[in-house]
Amino acid sequence: MTALFVDEYPAEARLVKAAFLSSFIAFGIGALFGIIQALHRTDIFRFIDSIKYYTVLTGHGVFLVIAFTIFFLVGLYQWAVTDSLERGPVDIRFTWFWYGLMAIGSFLAAISILAGFLEQPPMVLGAELRANVLFTFYAPLEANPLYYIGLALFLVGTWLAGIDWFRTWWAWRDENPGERIPLRTFMVLTTMMMFFLGSVGVIVSILVFILPWSLEITESLNPLLTRTLFWFFGHMIVYFWLLPAYLLWYSVLPKLSGGRLFSDPLARVVFILFVLLSTPVGIHHQYMDPGIAEGFKFIAMTNTMFLLLPSFLTAFTVVASMEHGARQRGGEGRFNWLQALPWRNPAFTGMALAGLVFAFGGFTGIVNAGMNINYLVHNALWIPGHIHAQVGTATALTLMAGSYWLVPQLTGNRLVGRQVALFQVVLWFVGIVFMTNSMFRAGLVGVPRRTAEPQYQGFEYDVPVGSMGELNAQLALGGTLLFISAMLFLVLMLLTVFNNDSEPIVDGTLPPALSGPEDSPQVLDNLRLWFGIAFALVVLAYALPLAGIVAQSGLFGQDIPPFPVSSEAVMYLEFGLDYVGALVT
Repeated sequence: MTALFVDEYPAEARLVKAAFLSSFIAFGIGALFGIIQALHRTDIFRFIDSIKYYTVLTGHGVFLVIAFTIFFLVGLYQWAVTDSLERGPVDIRFTWFWYGLMAIGSFLAAISILAGFLEQPPMVLGAELRANVLFTFYAPLEANPLYYIGLALFLVGTWLAGIDWFRTWWAWRDENPGERIPLRTFMVLTTMMMFFLGSVGVIVSILVFILPWSLEITESLNPLLTRTLFWFFGHMIVYFWLLPAYLLWYSVLPKLSGGRLFSDPLARVVFILFVLLSTPVGIHHQYMDPGIAEGFKFIAMTNTMFLLLPSFLTAFTVVASMEHGARQRGGEGRFNWLQALPWRNPAFTGMALAGLVFAFGGFTGIVNAGMNINYLVHNALWIPGHIHAQVGTATALTLMAGSYWLVPQLTGNRLVGRQVALFQVVLWFVGIVFMTNSMFRAGLVGVPRRTAEPQYQGFEYDVPVGSMGELNAQLALGGTLLFISAMLFLVLMLLTVFNNDSEPIVDGTLPPALSGPEDSPQVLDNLRLWFGIAFALVVLAYALPLAGIVAQSGLFGQDIPPFPVSSEAVMYLEFGLDYVGALVT
């Protein structure tokens, strides 16, 4: 029997398992908050007061789209680097150090968020311990400084993880001069290059502007500047969440299909394109911001459309790999080969369904990227529909399905409940279809996002087909199915971890691609070149807009005081009262 990862690299397997444990804990909490939101805003059942809804909304975003995805990413990438280079990190103590920083940072941020459920949160660092500022944390809304400290530590830990993987590759390169970078390591390194470049914006925003402002070291800040720096990071982070799914689609999915990856060179091109194109497009999230010139918005829109290219290349490469596997299994005909795929394997089916939803979500992303159409759906429920299709399924469902293949590699235990696991991934797919169908249709008629009370007295939404009652029922049903699916996944993972009296049936060997790295030019592995071009593109996209924002309002704004997000503030904002006037009086 082929040796498992846990047998070959026991120290590294412990780190990967720790990262996955953190990821799954965050996933469970975020899923609980998700069902509370779905039932609350549809007014089907309310566990909490509307004032507490924003604590739930903040937690749902931070626990799922930050902690769950990135903890899984670092675990998956540690596995990928170790397994593909066939060596551990240079110093495992440094590896545990960056994981510890991430864990401490996420704990501090979590405490800041969860304290919002208390009737009287304690005073910490001179302010109430609250963080009801949502995942986007736009100024001048202000969280407790502990929240920003936690985010900063988490980001620093993620940077150190990338440095650790580069150190491992440099050591491997010295031991194997002239060798091409193994594909999975190439994917990890290019992803981290993208992250290093794109996360500069949010790090500067937190450390230079928001944290000193929340600690009252500085008296004011420029909201548009910090918002723009956030979206400098904000669109790149979408691909940071997505590229772990790409890694699984390119490496594990072809094996599960029964074949091999169609093209190693095409996979490398796709990841290089994400390095080049993912960061210079963040302004397309700011089409409604009046402080940014329309010309810069048009450039961002044009650049965004180029991101369709790596998605189309991925669709071609992954489907071609699946077809090769199906034909190796006896599949025939133009489309009948689909029947030969291993649809009873939960890992394969989950990834395939995630890819299907990703394709649909990509088309909705074109709507978001177009300036004129974006005005229709901006800040409407359409946007969470797009996010749940992409991050909530393309990424989340792929990571869950990949866990069914990978966790036995890390534990040496057979997966418990394969048929239940198959039901779980299909249930997630059905749930997301109901939920996103409701969100997209509701968004088109103007139903807002980010609010506990989407209905207004004396106003009715003009739903062309169906009714608001039907849309709310679909949203609640979809959210309920997703929550049940999430709990099933966590139970199966827990049972598998403790399934010590069995042997895994998973072969961890990944076959080489049909077209290997030898078929591609050496320049694809020139990481310095691609990082330099990416840096130049970011400068071209952001230098003038940022300079214009600073010229308009100054580096630290013009007397912009903080608005601490207390229960009183939320009440004023939710029910349309003049909070600013109340503060003045």
